[in-house]
Amino acid sequence: MLPGLLTHTFWLAAQPEGGGAGDVASLALLIGFCAGFVVLAFLFLRKKRKERLDILAQASEEAAHQHNLDERALGTGDGETVPKADELVAAQREAAQKQADMERAARERKRIEAEAQKDEDAAVQERLAAARQKEEQAKQDADEAKARAKQLNAALKKTRDGLVGRIGKALAGKTIDEGILDELEAVLFTSDVGARTAERLLEAVKSKLKAGELSDVAKVQAALKAEIVDILDGPSHGPANLDGDGLRVVMIVGVNGAGKTTSIGKLTHRLKGQGKTVLLGAGDTFRAAATEQLEIWAERNECPIVKGAEGADPASVLYDAVTAAQSQNVDVVLCDTAGRLHTKVNLMEELSKVHRVLGKAQEGAPHEVWLVLDATVGQNAIQQAKQFSEAVPVTGIVLTKLDGTAKGGVVIGLCAEMNIPVRYIGVGEQLSDLRPFSAAGFADALFGADIVEKSAA
Repeated sequence: MLPGLLTHTFWLAAQPEGGGAGDVASLALLIGFCAGFVVLAFLFLRKKRKERLDILAQASEEAAHQHNLDERALGTGDGETVPKADELVAAQREAAQKQADMERAARERKRIEAEAQKDEDAAVQERLAAARQKEEQAKQDADEAKARAKQLNAALKKTRDGLVGRIGKALAGKTIDEGILDELEAVLFTSDVGARTAERLLEAVKSKLKAGELSDVAKVQAALKAEIVDILDGPSHGPANLDGDGLRVVMIVGVNGAGKTTSIGKLTHRLKGQGKTVLLGAGDTFRAAATEQLEIWAERNECPIVKGAEGADPASVLYDAVTAAQSQNVDVVLCDTAGRLHTKVNLMEELSKVHRVLGKAQEGAPHEVWLVLDATVGQNAIQQAKQFSEAVPVTGIVLTKLDGTAKGGVVIGLCAEMNIPVRYIGVGEQLSDLRPFSAAGFADALFGADIVEKSAA
């Protein structure tokens, strides 16, 4: 039909002048009809594309959910480790710095030894003993830093063999042109980044392919890496609101088993290392032994804790914690909450109540609401983030158990879909193993810090 209309339009346009107002009106009508048809076709295709993405996203989320249910039912799971994924580059730099410190200490010790051979003065001997001790400590620090970097590099292999490794294998030996897009799409849409994020990454590669900027696999990886850094930097809302005058209240939420209590303990250690005083509020009054676990962390960190009786109203306990912190001039209150099942509406409503009560205890509280998510659940973490955000205004994410999974790609999906900054990542069992999240560091560790250099060669 459309070709016939277009032919008639062109015929009318070719007629000599003087054809009359009727022909002009017909021509205008046909042109308008064609333009309208094009617009409708564009809207139809865009709608179909959105439906396709929605179907892919839903299928991917359902598959991830079923996979986790199967793992729990069988008692299996991802037991391999990928410790400190985004700390690899920092660990390597630290190792190099410690090595340099050790070498400086050795040179200083040799200089003082030479001086001591000429002078038997007691002061020189003391300086020599101190120099030897400093050198020994520097050597120990350098060895430990090298061991950490080596452990991270080895453990990160699984993550690289996941998303990045599969991309490399899919594109190996192929001409880098638009023909690779199907292969790349298959890898991205079956990864842990989520369907919409995968689409964004694919579009970034498409645009560079059309511009003739990609000539080899390394350049494709560099394009993906640059887009991932943009995604991870996207929800940068500035530093966490933990500084300034007056008490700061942080509400910690998340499902059972995500690592909330452990993260609170590690966060307390970190804040105290920054010179802040901390009080813990034991708002998880329902789970057996929850308060006892938080008490252990309070003892380890030598900080006070406010708790209530088992089964007590969580909002009341946390209200008391804030008022106690005010009277003791504490800098930060960390409020633990029960491990809510994010599918239970009444329990999510109770979190909203806790949030309101904290605001009554102190104006502006809670100043931060951090959602603790388990990285090992993959895309289910994104679903949890969506549902918790409907109950309380989540201001930051703490992603735990990156030392026990290769599903680190969920970080990318979280930042792309939720626009909530990842504040910290849990990368081990030690008190110091809660680290600030670094977008550039994570991307370097995921792709290898030399990807850009290789692509530029």
